[in-house]
Amino acid sequence: MYSVVLKIICIVLTTNIISACGFHFRNNELSSETFNKISLISYNQDSTFTRALKEQLRINKILIVPEETNIPSLHILSGTINNQNLSLYQNMHIAEMELTFLTKYNITIPGLTSKTLSTRVTRSYLDNSFTPLANLVKKNMIKNEIYQLTAIQIIRQIASLKANINANKKKGLPTYNES
Repeated sequence: MYSVVLKIICIVLTTNIISACGFHFRNNELSSETFNKISLISYNQDSTFTRALKEQLRINKILIVPEETNIPSLHILSGTINNQNLSLYQNMHIAEMELTFLTKYNITIPGLTSKTLSTRVTRSYLDNSFTPLANLVKKNMIKNEIYQLTAIQIIRQIASLKANINANKKKGLPTYNES
């Protein structure tokens, strides 16, 4: 009984100390006037990846709007998925495969910055040549997971770019960085 009360007191004190010092989680970095609207241009508007990215933007409360000159834009330049054999069974059948999704994109914030970035997400899986249908389902599930993780990485990189711009503004440094 005594240890339970002590644990509760420690949790409450820790929570109060963290909230009092101004600590906040990174998930709220995009909720500002700079990124409440964004235009999304993709090499393939109907792809599974573009849908995953739109979903992540909605989750982060960013409204997707048509392209305008005064609104930040995210332009997906390319997205390629590659297969690679990692290992073979003794009978020369593929044992382990690796899927890699590489995405290149450009973030433009009018009057501030334009950056071309890329992300790479890799997943491996075991391949059983005796169950081809199950392998196809597994591969599609892994692709969807890769698309979701890539979308999350892009959102994080946008948040990081925004944090860098805000830090430069506070220090009085230029906020533009062409690349």
